[in-house]
Amino acid sequence: MNQEQVVVIGGGLAGLSCAVALADQGLKVTVLEAAPGLGGRASSWAEANTGDVVDIGPHIFHSEYHNMTAFLERMGTSRLITWQPRKVLTIASKPDALPLKHAPLPPPLSLMPSILKAPGLHLEDYLSMAKVAMRGMEFGEEEVDKLDAESALDFLRRKGVSEDLIDWWWRFAAMVVTNVPLERCSAASLLRIHAQLSGYRELHFGFGAVGLGELYTDQATKIIEDAGGRVLTGTKVASLLLDRGVDGVLLEDGTKIFAETVVSAVPPQQLFEMLPPSLAAQAPFALCDSFEPSPYISCYLWFDRELKTERFFSHLWSPRRLNYDFYDLCQIRHGWQGRPTVIASNIIYSHRAQGMSDEDIVRETIGEISEFAPLAAQAKVVHADIHRITMAIPCPTVGFERKRPAARTSVPGLMLAGDWTRTHVACTMEGAVKSGFTAAEQVLAERGQDVQLAIPSREYDGIAGMVRNAAAGKRGVSPAPE
Repeated sequence: MNQEQVVVIGGGLAGLSCAVALADQGLKVTVLEAAPGLGGRASSWAEANTGDVVDIGPHIFHSEYHNMTAFLERMGTSRLITWQPRKVLTIASKPDALPLKHAPLPPPLSLMPSILKAPGLHLEDYLSMAKVAMRGMEFGEEEVDKLDAESALDFLRRKGVSEDLIDWWWRFAAMVVTNVPLERCSAASLLRIHAQLSGYRELHFGFGAVGLGELYTDQATKIIEDAGGRVLTGTKVASLLLDRGVDGVLLEDGTKIFAETVVSAVPPQQLFEMLPPSLAAQAPFALCDSFEPSPYISCYLWFDRELKTERFFSHLWSPRRLNYDFYDLCQIRHGWQGRPTVIASNIIYSHRAQGMSDEDIVRETIGEISEFAPLAAQAKVVHADIHRITMAIPCPTVGFERKRPAARTSVPGLMLAGDWTRTHVACTMEGAVKSGFTAAEQVLAERGQDVQLAIPSREYDGIAGMVRNAAAGKRGVSPAPE
């Protein structure tokens, strides 16, 4: 009986980062991906009508994505990120757009001069944030389980944040950074992101200068294959093979692949479908089917002229808002400069678009772009491409954080990877890669190798760092956010 060293199920960021890390340690890895291509929720392809490479949906990098950056450096593609270090983003507020820029102040104060210009807010609104700001600086992973029992909206109200500030900032923040409405979001999930985004000096965003898949899929495949492994697409796993532990996988075509170790790097619902009944009833697997996906719709619009807009802008929350974040790809993609504008946008948590046709979505999206870039109202859309995605990320609803499982399971031979696992960061590309590195650490540990691969978050800067250090000292824990 032939036996693989490691089988990784899933060829997205989590699976490929895990496989590359193991290949670099001398292991032969077989990656099994059900789809025809690699990349999963961070994939890209050449759009049929234009030939332009588009992503499944626009994704954001930021300057504290240390695991993702390390992975791209290994791929040789870290230079292919378009960064905007001087401006965080532009909020398309009325009557005037509001650019968020870092002032030369220590975190978490650096964005305050910009936010103080928000229309419609008053001194008492800003002062109402004091307790939450302090709580964010003090926040540590040891508090997650307690805060996870409360919604973010209830937490903010309990801390005295004004309703005007909740509506202006926090409802927007919940949608764009957690992909769920504020009233459904876990307080732990939102506070962690708030703490990390406000705790680092001059944190800024970046965007793929090429398609997301072009940053890593072919490069990872070569590394894995050069180490003696295989990357198989169009290969769906039907179930795990179970004896005293996990011994391999059964493919949909009936083929059995035996392995010393199996790493599942697929979303929780897909893992649940592969579990034998004896495992499906055990913790943490019994909860896999309870993770709720956050659906989204990405809209790509090719205009007949330049719209003279921002590289990256976002609308604030409103009950009828469809799209939130917008990206001018001609200011992002290498080689696209000087072309008529191509805008990509995201309809996050897209239940409100249910029943809308592609034509309806295009019409509404043009209207929302026109609120910020008036030239869009006179421009012609020469082509549109709508991507309907079942899951952007698992919804970080109340109770989500406590459900996230560790990489090492109680089943011999089975490890878990994916942004939904317990990474101590949000469900992002950074979380996916960190989970892949963490799973690789556990595979190596079972083989007697103690290797540090996952990069922990660093300590906060400025005032945020001092407050976090003091709070951590009182609680007797590490000051690093993990």
